[in-house]
Amino acid sequence: MEFTDQERALLRIIQRDASLSLAELAQHCGMAQSTVWRKLQEFEAAGLIRARVALLDPAKVGAKLCVLASIRLHDHSAEAVAGFARMVAHHPEILECHSVSGTADYILKVRVADVEAYEAFMSLNLLRSPYVRSVVSSFVLKEIKATTALPL
Repeated sequence: MEFTDQERALLRIIQRDASLSLAELAQHCGMAQSTVWRKLQEFEAAGLIRARVALLDPAKVGAKLCVLASIRLHDHSAEAVAGFARMVAHHPEILECHSVSGTADYILKVRVADVEAYEAFMSLNLLRSPYVRSVVSSFVLKEIKATTALPL
């Protein structure tokens, strides 16, 4: 999609703070409030804006530990891939799942309270899955950058 400078500004602003009022958005991006409202409706209808959410502090909700788990499947049959996807969708601890190239088949971003909670999650869910061959876990020691904003 092609965007005007004002549309790009609007998209950058709502990625930072979607709770701003129409008046505040209009002021920041140099548009009339009615234009901002219409643009937001167009962006939502086109699927450009997928959701408006609140980003919570993981530590304050008991999910301080972040783990990146490299997963290898037993096989790559349609049944195995679909079963693995169902398992991933079922667990709220798994924030992201990416099919990747290289030695792993998938990388999971998992958030739990602590190492003991991750060990239980991995042992009871990942390693007991009939689709998972192996799990290699990397514990995030320090988060240098975390953003949901896409570059515009």
